[in-house]
Amino acid sequence: MIFVDADACPVKSEIEAVATRRKITVKMVSNGGIRPSQNPLIESVFVDAGPDEADKWIAENANTGDVVITSDIPLAAKCVAAGAKVLKPNGEPLSERNIGETLALRDLATDLRAADPFKQGGGKAFSKTDRSRFLSALDRALN
Repeated sequence: MIFVDADACPVKSEIEAVATRRKITVKMVSNGGIRPSQNPLIESVFVDAGPDEADKWIAENANTGDVVITSDIPLAAKCVAAGAKVLKPNGEPLSERNIGETLALRDLATDLRAADPFKQGGGKAFSKTDRSRFLSALDRALN
């Protein structure tokens, strides 16, 4: 099964295409801001409004053998601990090998932003290369 932290996921259509081709169930988890798919393999799960409600639902339901798509590093850490395979939307896999370092870097970046409230900007824009890398990574994760 594939779980998607769907509220801000830029690769929902790619996930649906791969799931359809492979006949895999997908749970698109959100606070309700996305349009449900007509595809019978794609189930929309709407959680209560509030911070991290979708993350909590995914963390409680993802297990060994599942694939989780998220940009949320604390959620990724919980899913890795539960035995799920985790991918960021740019195709970067998060696993036991790199989740500790990734979580530490995320916390450091949070601290740096808090120390300089006038710092603007963030990460780089999502690109076609990221989309392609994601598709390849999702195929590998499902094998």
